Amino acid sequence: PKLGLSGKNYGRVVYEGLKGGLDFLKDDENINSQPFMRWRERYLYVMEGVNKAAARTGAVKGSYLNVTAATMEDMYERAAFAKEIGSVIIMIDLVIGYTAIQSMCIWGRKNDMIVHLHRAGHSTYTRQKTHGVNFRVICKWMRMSGVDHIHAGTVVGKLEGDPLMIKGFYDVLRLTSLDVNLPYGIFFEMPWASLRRCMPVASGGIHCGQMHQLVHYLGDDVVLQFGGGTI
Repeated sequence: PKLGLSGKNYGRVVYEGLKGGLDFLKDDENINSQPFMRWRERYLYVMEGVNKAAARTGAVKGSYLNVTAATMEDMYERAAFAKEIGSVIIMIDLVIGYTAIQSMCIWGRKNDMIVHLHRAGHSTYTRQKTHGVNFRVICKWMRMSGVDHIHAGTVVGKLEGDPLMIKGFYDVLRLTSLDVNLPYGIFFEMPWASLRRCMPVASGGIHCGQMHQLVHYLGDDVVLQFGGGTI
């Protein structure tokens, strides 16, 4: 769901999606703490839906709780509350900035929480071809920052990007050593040594009918988020 639901109705959608067979749901990058659904209310109803669906199905279920906020103090407060009520994963948006991203990743490591990064706002750098920053570079920065998941393109969805270039993004995030691969946009060798890998996420305008294409292009070591295509 995007915007407009109350906390209770949002929790109901989470429960129905998880009970219907999904492994997880996530907050949209726009969902923060609006008057119709404050963050604390949303977290409580979401975790109620997660726990209820896990009990009904006998499977592990989850939902990414967006802790993006205006200040580090607010984000720490939201992340701590998410952990307190049983969540194992939090979500942040790229627009919070690189210092804040690294701070939240350090918090996640200390608290055994997964940090999911939505790349909201990346096009302010990546769309500008003459003096922008390619998303491949942002992938490297985020991997070095300690992010666990990052949205990295879909190949077949609504997001722009050449399929080979996007496969290059995925290689940058997943491989322990990069070889020169010009079609993928990888111009230099780059050993990552013991630096943690980052799980790429395909999200944006995709649906279950494209599963064969997604697995063909991206492999199976990837998170597939079907978003609005589910409902």
